[in-house]
Amino acid sequence: MAVEPQILGRAVKAVQYRQHRALDSRLASVGSTLAQWDALRAIGRTPGASARLLAAATFQSEQAFGTLAGRLVAQNLVERRPGRGRRIEHHLTAEGERVLNAGREVADSVLRECFENLTEPERETLLRLLLKAGEPGSEAGTG
Repeated sequence: MAVEPQILGRAVKAVQYRQHRALDSRLASVGSTLAQWDALRAIGRTPGASARLLAAATFQSEQAFGTLAGRLVAQNLVERRPGRGRRIEHHLTAEGERVLNAGREVADSVLRECFENLTEPERETLLRLLLKAGEPGSEAGTG
């Protein structure tokens, strides 16, 4: 049975949509949104990173990330510091670390629920296939 690419793309998008809605809803309990928590996670992984790098890591434009980072600074979750040249570096504050860690617990719970119908070997296969589909040279879908 041939799988239509549009049906496959829609199925991937449906899973992503379900995850995003659940994450956004549950992250509110720790005072964050999915976009904010994802930015905190990216900054936590690469302290001192530029907005350009962080925008790419969070699948946003530089302008959108700059706006989001401004909100995180206003909430005392992120600090912007001068770097080399005109570069602005991003660092988590203590409160940002707290929200990041609380969000990790929420995300782990939500994602466990999202994949609970799959066995461990099925999850391993799914991960392997998604990584393969996302490799350079593979077609980028619009799903």
